[in-house]
Amino acid sequence: MNTAAFPRTDARTLPDDGDALHFCSTCAFSQACLSQGMDKSALRDLHVLVEHVGPLHAGEHVFREGDPFDAIAAVRAGTVKTYVIDSEGREHVLGFHLPGEVIGLSAIDSEQYPCNAVALDTVMLCRFSFPKIAVLAARVPGLQQQLFRLLSRDIGRAALLAGDWSAEQRLAAFLIGFSRRLAARGYSPTRFQLTMARTDIANYLRLAPETVSRVLKRLQQEGLLRVDRREMELLDRAALEALAAPVLRG
Repeated sequence: MNTAAFPRTDARTLPDDGDALHFCSTCAFSQACLSQGMDKSALRDLHVLVEHVGPLHAGEHVFREGDPFDAIAAVRAGTVKTYVIDSEGREHVLGFHLPGEVIGLSAIDSEQYPCNAVALDTVMLCRFSFPKIAVLAARVPGLQQQLFRLLSRDIGRAALLAGDWSAEQRLAAFLIGFSRRLAARGYSPTRFQLTMARTDIANYLRLAPETVSRVLKRLQQEGLLRVDRREMELLDRAALEALAAPVLRG
């Protein structure tokens, strides 16, 4: 398994597209299909639904709130931020989406995207026609289960930060959650770059930006991590895991 630091900045930044039999290395649905004994050649119906989108550059939108919903998108490379703007013009960050993760599932019910999705760096996507993938999901039980799993995961992440947690617990949970998600995609779990601004992290965690900076400094002084601008190294992952445990439920 590759343990390069996220994000890669060499020729391997964009994952391969597989071949006639194998899926793209960051495909969000490959495991569900493979668990049913189906490789890419057995799922030509799915493959022709896939539209590669990008590159999108920092600040470019994948979709905007109120746009008609007709597709979900899986991140192939880069980071996508989802957010809403309230009636007073204030931004509220909903989440950050990494390679192998899906955006747009929250639009299924209303048939309109309920939020904005914007590229934070150079982003590549796979776009799936939702009406067609829904038909295919009815024929491939594993694919349907994966859709439900991805949807529940989004709901779960939003709920994690709703408790009365301390700033240290919230930030530790964010870093450990980020680390786990990267590790699941073959990146280093201890060395990575935060591709979002600290103001975005603070917004997402419902903390003041100066609080995030203060907590990071304290954790660094305690030897739990090393921070160099956006470069992050988790020096004592076990201690951070313990701090984050109440938020992440272990």
